[in-house]
Amino acid sequence: MRYLFVSLLLFFIHPAILKSEENNKLSASIVESRLEILDALTPMPLVYNSSVQAYIDVYTVRRRDHLAGIIGRSELYFPLFEEYLDKMGLPLELKYLAVVESALEPRARSTSGAKGLWQFLFQASRLFDMQVTSYIDERADPVKSTEAACKYLKYLYDNFHDWNLVLAAYNGGIAAVKEAIEKSGGKTDYWDIRPYLPVETQGYIPAFIAVNYAMNYYPEYEITPKNPPFTYDDLGFVNLDFSISFKQLSEFIDIPVEMIRLLNPVYSKDFIPVTESPVQIVIPKDKVIHFIENRRSLIREVSPPVEALRPFGFNYNKKMTRHTVQRGEFFHRIAMSYRVRVEDIMKWNNLNSRNLYAGQQLVIWYQPEENPFFFVNKEYPLLAN
Repeated sequence: MRYLFVSLLLFFIHPAILKSEENNKLSASIVESRLEILDALTPMPLVYNSSVQAYIDVYTVRRRDHLAGIIGRSELYFPLFEEYLDKMGLPLELKYLAVVESALEPRARSTSGAKGLWQFLFQASRLFDMQVTSYIDERADPVKSTEAACKYLKYLYDNFHDWNLVLAAYNGGIAAVKEAIEKSGGKTDYWDIRPYLPVETQGYIPAFIAVNYAMNYYPEYEITPKNPPFTYDDLGFVNLDFSISFKQLSEFIDIPVEMIRLLNPVYSKDFIPVTESPVQIVIPKDKVIHFIENRRSLIREVSPPVEALRPFGFNYNKKMTRHTVQRGEFFHRIAMSYRVRVEDIMKWNNLNSRNLYAGQQLVIWYQPEENPFFFVNKEYPLLAN
């Protein structure tokens, strides 16, 4: 499996940009002693070294705002993770794995197509009986994906009986770990086989350890969590007997569509399809009584509402960038790369002709990704030690 957030971290710990402000850091001895405390509370080895420190700096210094959002979202997802991890006899600290994987964004998608809190690829979803259709993607379902992740982690532990190797295999695959063991001459310690693992996997365990640390000691770095719109205790569950759109549900219970998406990320087209039997959906707990008492006023829908075409040049809720035309580039290629229309580009730039020239500057208004993560090439290597 290939995953999303480690790639982001690879960028931020490039040796050229690792020099962060010293006054935002704590001494190595303090960090190490704190990790020793956390290590004593879990069967998962939480060691301290310079690679771990580099990732700690990413979370607590360079990505403080991002960490604040993760801490807030943990109020929604960690109780669920802990319930399943405990049920399956797994270390509760594995909940931090989802932070490394997706930053606790249920709709997060990697460049390789892995999706969800635990970042499963399409073929892996079939292995764990997660349904993926044009309307539904159960890889984004917090409950079903967490159950699948727990099963997979338990399976990996049965293969290796070493938690570091389990994490490495979760990221790089069983074959990659076994190959690294063979290349190392039969060594089975993660830190010994690390040089023989894929680049992303080399950073995976340091990132996991750093997340354990950052999520426990963020107050020491004066990081204030961003309160989420809902916590786990705010959730209510109701059944739907027929298909409806998010738009109708939003108007019915009087909350924004964005909140419906947050609570029901399994539905990929803002539409809840119901076929043979009722389906359970998530709404705020304080809306449950209203839903039950007035559900007869809901109207069955057979497909998602079709959004009307926007007028050319429409830029509401979009971000602006400037595109420099390269030699040989043409309008359709540029439009497709930004997912806009040729007529939009012409309107934004007051153009009457489709003739372009190299070096020409074009104003482009584009729709930001729903989960804006950085995707980087492997030209940004990990810190070697």
